[in-house]
Amino acid sequence: MTTDVLRYRLLNVFAVPDDPFSGNPLCVFEDGAGLSDEQMQGLARQFNLSETTFLVGAERGADCGVRIFTPSYEMSFAGHPTLGSAAVAQDLGFGDDEVRLSMPAGVIPVAASGDQWTLTANAAQVGPEYATADIAAAVGLTEDDLVGPVQQVSTGSAQVIARARSVDAVRRAVGDTALMRRYAGMGTRGGETLVYLWCETGDGTMEARALFTQGAAAIEDPATGSACSNLGGWLAAQGRSGEWVVHQGALVGRPSQLRLSVSADGVVRVGGLVRPLGTGEVRL
Repeated sequence: MTTDVLRYRLLNVFAVPDDPFSGNPLCVFEDGAGLSDEQMQGLARQFNLSETTFLVGAERGADCGVRIFTPSYEMSFAGHPTLGSAAVAQDLGFGDDEVRLSMPAGVIPVAASGDQWTLTANAAQVGPEYATADIAAAVGLTEDDLVGPVQQVSTGSAQVIARARSVDAVRRAVGDTALMRRYAGMGTRGGETLVYLWCETGDGTMEARALFTQGAAAIEDPATGSACSNLGGWLAAQGRSGEWVVHQGALVGRPSQLRLSVSADGVVRVGGLVRPLGTGEVRL
């Protein structure tokens, strides 16, 4: 009987300096090329993180390929898995200070500056617009707590981008699984849905929360690079450009910092600190 030994790495992405348990945790398998889809899904369910990734053969002129799985389904694009996978790929000799990753959403360039990694997002698809009262109800708020337009945006993973009127509203939100699926489920991730609440807090900072459905529960993601990319696409569609530090994850004990930039011509970049945490092996 042959036993396959698979090496993996644990990382925290969008981490806060000097806090080893900040950011969004990620598991990256160094070589998933020989695994079936079922094995990848099983391993993602085993680790039970928001996402687990597998480095595979590259396509379309990229340096390395990556497959991204939640415990329940595969994603075409996700932010913190893209940054963490790029950091591992670089350490394995794929690319240098820029790693081009191929994934179902396309080829995503990711640039390094020390332990800070930044992805350049796909052009955003913005729409449709949602009823503000419906989305507010889905996250336990009133219509007056949100500022429209509330819209679905996708730079590779579709989510609902909802601007809150105050930081207090962001912090008061509580996801309702049934209402989120009823009102916010059009075309979103793998049969699940995510609402990204955000509010500017001044001096180039924002506070954000990502509430999403997983099975019968509504839970919260500590740092969501895809949603931050989608927020950048939403801002660009509103004619806005600039740079912001987005704070997320404090309410689930995983404080995170994401750097969002939107250029004058609408190019969206999202970056943050990638912190290696450990390594290990799995035997199948």
